[in-house]
Amino acid sequence: MGRAFEVRKASMAKTAAAKTKVYSKYGREIYVSAKSGGSDPSTNLSLRRLLEKAKKDQVPSHIIDKALDKANGAGGEDYSSSRFEGFGPAGTMLIIDCLTDNNTRTFNDVRLCFTKNDAKLGGPGAVAHMFDHLAIFSFKGSDEDAVLEALMMADIDVTDVESEDGQITVFAPSSEFFNTRNALAEAFPDIDFETEEIAFVPQNSCTISGEDAAVFEKLVDMLNDCDDVQNVYHNAEIA
Repeated sequence: MGRAFEVRKASMAKTAAAKTKVYSKYGREIYVSAKSGGSDPSTNLSLRRLLEKAKKDQVPSHIIDKALDKANGAGGEDYSSSRFEGFGPAGTMLIIDCLTDNNTRTFNDVRLCFTKNDAKLGGPGAVAHMFDHLAIFSFKGSDEDAVLEALMMADIDVTDVESEDGQITVFAPSSEFFNTRNALAEAFPDIDFETEEIAFVPQNSCTISGEDAAVFEKLVDMLNDCDDVQNVYHNAEIA
């Protein structure tokens, strides 16, 4: 792929208030996963991935337990996933993933973020074709050939393996997340994943600066402040 690993995924965990929002988003996602696939992580692989990620992000155990207890109870919210795509300043592109119990409210909230920042909300597929939906793993190491060989021996359909500054990054189709993780863990028993996620990775970046960068950052901040927004992916690179 010829690029250094950088998933341009908007991060919020900068203040106590922002961390509270992150915990809330994790709680919602864990609840939805457990509600739909069961609360046993040994049989619900998506839930297991979420729990491992939540613990790495230092989500308090009571947040996780509350979400699981809620999923095991009767009733509860009926969340569904929704995705929005759009264009920001200077040709930047964004994908916004949401979990919502009210699609109309979520659409209006996201549209308002775009409208207030002179951005344009597009239809389904407007920018997704310019991103790759990939399973991504990064860990310390330098022998990318050994990693590639191990994955090929496990019959993994690898998209790319990169090595830079003592860090190896593996890209694979999103459907191969668990197969790739298991193959790496078996081949390298001491492996410690610094990144293990499924994300939208831009095929090309768009460098912005000055006023465009300020408007873009405001747009992303507003989107992340929306309760229903789970993740914001983009192709912007701020100079």
